[in-house]
Amino acid sequence: MRFLAIGECMAELAPTGEARDYSLGFAGDTFNTAWYLARLRPENAVSFFTAVGSDPISQQMRDAFRESGIDDSHVQTVPDRTVGLYLISLNNGERSFSYWRGQSAARQLANDPQALAEAMDAADLIYFSGITLAILSSASRETLLTALRDARASGKTIAFDPNLRPRLWSAPSEMTKAVMQGAAVSDIALPSFEDEADWFDDANPTATADRYAAAGATTIVVKNGGDPVCYRQGDTRGNVEVPALSCVVDTTAAGDSFNAAILAGIEANTPLPESIAQACRLAGQVVQGKGALVPVQA
Repeated sequence: MRFLAIGECMAELAPTGEARDYSLGFAGDTFNTAWYLARLRPENAVSFFTAVGSDPISQQMRDAFRESGIDDSHVQTVPDRTVGLYLISLNNGERSFSYWRGQSAARQLANDPQALAEAMDAADLIYFSGITLAILSSASRETLLTALRDARASGKTIAFDPNLRPRLWSAPSEMTKAVMQGAAVSDIALPSFEDEADWFDDANPTATADRYAAAGATTIVVKNGGDPVCYRQGDTRGNVEVPALSCVVDTTAAGDSFNAAILAGIEANTPLPESIAQACRLAGQVVQGKGALVPVQA
């Protein structure tokens, strides 16, 4: 399988445990999923499509891609831009973020339709998120959605995590409209129930799954924290229990790693309930480490 993730990777400042001390890394929702998928399926080609600047930290980011086994040949360079930055704050394992992303080159990742088409042509499974949509202008967002629609029509598999982040949007209505447009071009949807309930008024995870199925997705996995994961695949429905954890250090990238295991399972034709169980185990490892990218056992 040739996997392509589309989105923004940012410089990450994560607390080390010492007062006011932080370590520098690189992370971002779709990049995190690509990183974990490269750990789970090192034999597969994993690529990342984004844009970076020409400054030293942008080069460090590209070096980090390659060191992680992620192909950077589709990364574009925007000379007068740089990469975004975020800082993680922790409170009993739950994280909050402070962002600096106004000059992020990734906001221009869909400005070149030809580059986008070439990257998609070289992939079998293409993954994007609601954050990918949120950072783009309305025109670039439409360019990306059109390219995804065309890729799906040509036989590519499209996977989507809605990843609702209202602070990135000018209004909630713009967010919910764009997210459902993203769902309409996708085969696989990986929403989180808590967010969906807040912004779509879903009564339960089944309602979330049904809404994404009505939009056009054929495989839907609804994450729900420590509660059972709800899934729908065609007309088949079910729930998978989530193992209890005795220790949660940092929930950063829990959902991103979960998604990687789901996509790895789909690529391997693993039954969906088994893939969900594997995804829960992987996310359980991730939340016991600090930062977005945690060494894990495949």
